[in-house]
Amino acid sequence: MSLDDLPPLREVVRKHDLAAKKSLGQNFLFDLNLTGRIARAAAPLREATVIEVGPGPGGLTRALLAEGARKVVAIERDERCLAALAEIEAACPGRLTVIAGDALETDFDALARAHGDGGPVRIVANLPYNIGTPLLANWVEAAAWPPFWDRMVLMFQREVAERIVATPEDRANYGRLGVLCGWRTRARILFDVPPEAFTPPPKVTSSVVELTPRLEPAPCDGATLAKVTQAAFGQRRKMLRQSLKSLGVDPIALLGEAQLLETARAEEIDVAGFVALANAYDRARGRAG
Repeated sequence: MSLDDLPPLREVVRKHDLAAKKSLGQNFLFDLNLTGRIARAAAPLREATVIEVGPGPGGLTRALLAEGARKVVAIERDERCLAALAEIEAACPGRLTVIAGDALETDFDALARAHGDGGPVRIVANLPYNIGTPLLANWVEAAAWPPFWDRMVLMFQREVAERIVATPEDRANYGRLGVLCGWRTRARILFDVPPEAFTPPPKVTSSVVELTPRLEPAPCDGATLAKVTQAAFGQRRKMLRQSLKSLGVDPIALLGEAQLLETARAEEIDVAGFVALANAYDRARGRAG
């Protein structure tokens, strides 16, 4: 058996009774043109190990393998989907490994070490809507940098994609996610995917985003930057001298050390400004300790 011998995805879904579950954030993508386009966006794949999160019945999985991925490691929480994925595994001996588990509890660094085989590792996924943002934050905030991946091609709701690529020039969408991704990656929206491409169709448009790591981002602790941006954008309509009080240090002194205006608001501060603020906060905590 080969990939070409596998039954159509809709037939697989009927056979295994794989109705998408809203509780798991599932929206299955059956359009072969779109799954192929996503796989091509991650190319070249012949030397790459691809980590896929939430493959469901395996539409994108098939496309990645058809595009020539050396190895695909698919993490699936829904046990109902495992039999369908096993059929793909049988059609591509040695090229697909399916791991039953929760992506939010997965050690991706260890996974990359176990399956990378010295080649590039990429994360390519139609992420379940309910875990996409926390997964991305975990990957970007990781202590080790450069990361285990050399590129991520991920699908999000359009509004999340806009937040990922936002800068202070786009104040409506600029926030914690834009700062974190702008600090350590170069992110861009590749294309949109309409609701009718999915089963069941979501109420919103989706977008495919490409993220590549900055090899030498400005020195800063990721956890500290996350904490500072959470405080700043948690009260985004207030001036930073007020919103940063929750950090437990003198916000006026903090802003002065970071060379930022006391009257500034979070959406006015660029990535470099937040990095300076996070580093100043670390120094302030060091002095207090």
